[in-house]
Amino acid sequence: MLASSISSLLALAGHSALFQAVAIILGTFILEDAATVAAAMQVESGGLSPWLALASLYVGIVLGDLGLYGLGRLSARIPWVARQLPPRRQEVIRSWISGRIFKVVLVSRFLPGLRLPTYTTCGFVAADLRQFAMAAVVATACWTSLLFATSLRVGHFLMDHLGAWRWAGAAGFVVFIIVAGRVAVAGLQGARR
Repeated sequence: MLASSISSLLALAGHSALFQAVAIILGTFILEDAATVAAAMQVESGGLSPWLALASLYVGIVLGDLGLYGLGRLSARIPWVARQLPPRRQEVIRSWISGRIFKVVLVSRFLPGLRLPTYTTCGFVAADLRQFAMAAVVATACWTSLLFATSLRVGHFLMDHLGAWRWAGAAGFVVFIIVAGRVAVAGLQGARR
């Protein structure tokens, strides 16, 4: 129950805005969706400011996205890894991405399983970092705001109807988000065939 673990960390942070923000940011490095749901549940219970929750989620998720880009950049400097993608092919990919960076980042933010390969590839081929960062901020703001607002509504329902079992419901909601994303991706892949 990752959502309840993140919530426990938030509870330990008490009413210190700094500790709450750090707990949320760290939570996004573990599992973004669970951190978003847990933060929304804490907001719904009155233990956390909605603006602090959202700002911390944005910061943590964008830092994670930049970290994936950086991981790709670093891997391009490892000779045996760099040889896996010849320089000419890297240039073709970089050229293709450069004209589509916002679309590529936005689509990969919304489709589960695409962020890791997409963001590390952007770093590997040295796509423009400023454009990538701006796209990551916009994509994060869209996705996280949508998931946070949905989680607030679900959290309200869970608190009203499940009481002490609300964290089991929150965990179920996180599983639903993950499974629904996987089903959507599988459906898209099936439609292409």
